[in-house]
Order: sequence, then structure tokens, then C-alpha cells
Amino acid sequence: MTPTALFDPAVHEALIDEPWHAGRVRAAISAIVDDAEAAFDDGWPTHPVDSESPEDDARRFRTVYLGGAGVVQALDALQRRRLAELRRDYVPYLEQPYVPEFPQYDHERSLWMGETGILLVLQRLAPSAENADRLETLIRANVEDERCELMWGSPGTMLAAGALHELSGEERWLELWRESASWLRGQWDSETDLWTQRLYGNVDQLTGPAHGFAGCVLALSLNADEELHRRAATAVRRYAVEENGLANWPPDMSQEGLVSPRGQIRVQWCHGAPGIVASLASLAPGDDEHERLMVAGGELTWRSGPLTNGANLCHGTGGNGYAFLALFQRTGDELWLERARAFAMHAAAQVEHAREQYGRGRYTLWTGDPGTALYLADCLDGSFELPLP
Repeated sequence: MTPTALFDPAVHEALIDEPWHAGRVRAAISAIVDDAEAAFDDGWPTHPVDSESPEDDARRFRTVYLGGAGVVQALDALQRRRLAELRRDYVPYLEQPYVPEFPQYDHERSLWMGETGILLVLQRLAPSAENADRLETLIRANVEDERCELMWGSPGTMLAAGALHELSGEERWLELWRESASWLRGQWDSETDLWTQRLYGNVDQLTGPAHGFAGCVLALSLNADEELHRRAATAVRRYAVEENGLANWPPDMSQEGLVSPRGQIRVQWCHGAPGIVASLASLAPGDDEHERLMVAGGELTWRSGPLTNGANLCHGTGGNGYAFLALFQRTGDELWLERARAFAMHAAAQVEHAREQYGRGRYTLWTGDPGTALYLADCLDGSFELPLP
């Protein structure tokens, strides 16, 4: 196996030759914020790249992953970090009655694709007892969701419960998290060291943070213990595919090798080494073998280069850069911060190029420009704050 067998060069591109410049990055963040605020009209239009049907072109999604609540979450986070000064009040927009956007799925409880995520953003901006009670109802109904993944299932609503406990200090959120954690641990397959996802009519065992193992571990790691560290590190070792100091992880254990069901080798946050590293680098402190594999995944992310998919967090350059920030946090090695910042410069250029190409921005948290702005912000101060939840 050659190193290129661990990634597909066709979906990566050469890193631009532009040195790190904090002023340039701050300007890029300001441009993203200004563009998003100017484009708001009771929500944001769907970008052509995010549209899967002609009907989507006219829709204005409101969810956290693909819609307006995620944009507001990003804008609010940037304002709290004093990197933006918002001109609009988005609370009335978030307070609008919930209308199901994905009726083909049982989705209302979803953190990313349903009402839970929207109300969590609202609770951060304008907390109320009524909103909190509705969130409790949604999260409680999702405790034993069979999907066992972050986007739709209980790991996502566990993260919401953790965030609400941090916001309010109320014991009910910790109790809800514990109920979900107990159930999720019970679904952890002792033979494969993975969880089984019943998702979109399929039964799979996925590894990445968006839909699989890493997302479940992330949710449980809000209160990690020695067993969690041990079992998670065991699975990381078990499924690593290594060559010449590089490592990647299969996205789907129902497939042979690293190729996904769509015939691709993934090196993205959602599937592949960057997401595994960004999600799990902090686990198993003192475990040299775990750290070695995390570094090998980071080296693959660097060697493969930025993604042609654009700058976004889920499957773009910004999301991949979070692997470097996670390694900087774990090791303290400035090399990883330098690499994160190199990807930040590239991501900023990708946002600008796409805006010129389409004549507009891409207004989502996980697939668009506001999420990229959060990555740029983290690169400014070397922090690690993926917008989960």
C-alpha cells in the first residue's frame, strides 16, 4: 500500500502559498459576518451546492446543520468572542413556530436537523422556562433513539443536555444526560467495539463523528471514565489503517477497506482521519500508542492537503484543520498550530473564491461560511471549540 492509497488525491488540492496573517483572517471573518447579515430575509436562501432538488432552491431551512439556526449560533458565538458586532436581533426568527423540514424522517428531536437544535440556540440568546421545558420533552423522547449517532440520535441530544446544564446548572439536564448515557453504553457492541446505526433504512457500523462511533464517544466523554478511555482507544487501534507513519479509518465497517459506499476514500471531518483525530485526540491521556495514532491521522490530513469541497466544517478544509488544533491541544507542539493556520489561510481564500463564483455566500453552520468563520476564530487564539452542540 502506498500513502496515496490512504486518500484520494483527486478530492484534495495544493495548499496556497500565503503566510499566516491575523489581520487578514480577522478581515475574512468580518466579511463573512457582514455578508450573512446582509443576506438575511426571514432566514437564508439555500446554496446551490446544498440543494438536492429544485424544491430545495426556494427553501430557507431553519435547522442547525443546514439552516438559519446554525447561522445564528455562529454569529452569536463570534459576537461573544468580540469578533463581530451584530446589527440584527435574531430572537424573533428563532421563536417562530417549528415547521417540520424533513417529514420523511422521525426528526423533530434531532439536534442538527430538528427542533431541539433550534430551541437550544434560542435558549442561549433568550432563555425562558417555557423553552427549557420544551427542550426537556424533546431530549427525553430521544433517550433511546435507535440511530445511535449525533445528527439525529441520542448522542446529539446528550450534547444538548450537557450544554443546557452548563448554561443553567439545573440538575434535570444532568439527569437526562445520565439516562441517555446509560442507554448508549448498553448499545456499545463488545464484539466490534462500535455502535450499530439504524439510519435511512440501513443498518451499519460507522466510525466518524457525524454518524458513528466517534460521535457516540464525544457525547459520553462529557463525563469520561477510565473504561470509556480504554474502550475507545481500543477501537481506534483496531480499525486504524496505517502506512509510512500515516493513518486513516474506514467510514463504514460494512465496506471493504477505506472505500465508502459512494466509492470514495474519505479524509474529512465527517468521515475519516480528521474527524477521528478532532473528536478523540484528547482521550486516553498518557497512552503513547493512542497519541501515536492521532499524530499519524494528523499527518495524513496534512499530507493529503485541503479539500476541493470548499472551506466548510463537515467535509471541507476548515473541518480538517480542527484535527491540527486538537493535536496542538494534546501535544503542545506549535507545529500543529502552524498547520492549522496554514489551512485557515487556504479556507479564507476558498470562501472568497466561492463567493465570486456563485455571486453569494453559503449560509450554514456545518457546510457554509459561518462555520468556517468559527474555525478562523479558533486559529487566531489557538483554541479548540468545534460548535458541538
